[in-house]
Amino acid sequence: MAAQDLVGQRIKTIRRQRGLSQAQLAHPELSDSYVSLIESGKRTPTPAVLELLAQKLDCSLTYLVNGVTAEQMEDLEVGLSFARMALENGEVHEACRRYAELLADGNLMGLTSLRVEARHGYALALEACGEPGEAISVLNELNDAETDALTPERKVAVALALSRCYRERGDLSAAVQIGEQALGSLSKGGWTDDLVELGATLLFAYLVRGDLLRASHFAGELLAVAETLGTSRATVASCWNAAFVAEEAGRGDDAMALIERALAIQSETGEPRNLARLRQAYAFMTLRVHPEEAETAHALLVRALREHEETATSKFDKSRVLIVLAWAEIILGRPDKALERARAAAEHVDGTKGDQRTDAHILLSQAHHLLHEDLESAAELHVVSRWLGDVPPTRKTAENWMTVAEMHRRLGDDMQSVDAYKRALACAGL
Repeated sequence: MAAQDLVGQRIKTIRRQRGLSQAQLAHPELSDSYVSLIESGKRTPTPAVLELLAQKLDCSLTYLVNGVTAEQMEDLEVGLSFARMALENGEVHEACRRYAELLADGNLMGLTSLRVEARHGYALALEACGEPGEAISVLNELNDAETDALTPERKVAVALALSRCYRERGDLSAAVQIGEQALGSLSKGGWTDDLVELGATLLFAYLVRGDLLRASHFAGELLAVAETLGTSRATVASCWNAAFVAEEAGRGDDAMALIERALAIQSETGEPRNLARLRQAYAFMTLRVHPEEAETAHALLVRALREHEETATSKFDKSRVLIVLAWAEIILGRPDKALERARAAAEHVDGTKGDQRTDAHILLSQAHHLLHEDLESAAELHVVSRWLGDVPPTRKTAENWMTVAEMHRRLGDDMQSVDAYKRALACAGL
């Protein structure tokens, strides 16, 4: 039902409750025929007429327009504010609960902008809880049901979240398709910071899919766009993911220069949580390109972990830092510390799905092996293999199978090592 039909129905209902005829409501400013047309949904009243009718009917303008009282409207706005705050503070399960309650509130149905924000927030909370499939359902429903109500900025944000969630679920074709379609339609009016961030998400999808040639070309395009825009957000977003493309292409020095530039800009202008994420990414890149500087990377990771704890970030951000810290400890020859870090990471993500849970337990296996605890190491590999058997065949899955195969070889499990190598090749399409 159209919004003007709903407004007309509300006017008609309240008029009858007040015991007024159309002529009585109209007199003297309006005609009774005009009131009749409004009530039947054939005319859309102007804001001035709506305000006049609200006064005559002794009800709030908010109720006539939205079907809720001013008090109900305020309650919904406060509830949305608390849900948003919970998500921003990393209280993702609390955010999920609050957004779900809002969406179940019938009063929200007539409030398009609040309903759109609630659906979008709920999808982001689901993603943060490690449920990308559920998040995709909500985002697709948002796209289908609220297309006309989505601002250009919201369309970009929804496309970005969709592409990211499809990538997390392992559906890389969908991740790329969503990103390319959104960029193709939304960038016609010119690039913005939001679109560059969407482009950076698409760039990472190319990389994870193993399309290094396309990723390299697009990274150059994105860096050029960011240079033209000249904004901090665009530069950080493009440099951040372009660094990983450069590293994968074997250009370690270029990768370090890009990530260093992003970190320098984020340190001056960015918000603390993204700064902690970027510091962790810089440390990770340092371990990849210059493992001899593991102590420096370790110090950066400890700082990033502290920053995450100070900003009440999500358990997934904390887990990500702890995983890289465990890897740094292994490089530094401290398997006991690596075991401690990997256990802490696993505590954050056990019970969820995704690469972080797998990475944490692979590191547990490696740490146990270095501590000559081979039974414990093999047990971790068994758990990881079971998980890997249930996930889509992506480049990351292939890399994990290769690591599992190498660990089985070290443990002397030749048959399981060969099987894991075969699975890695199958995931790589070989």
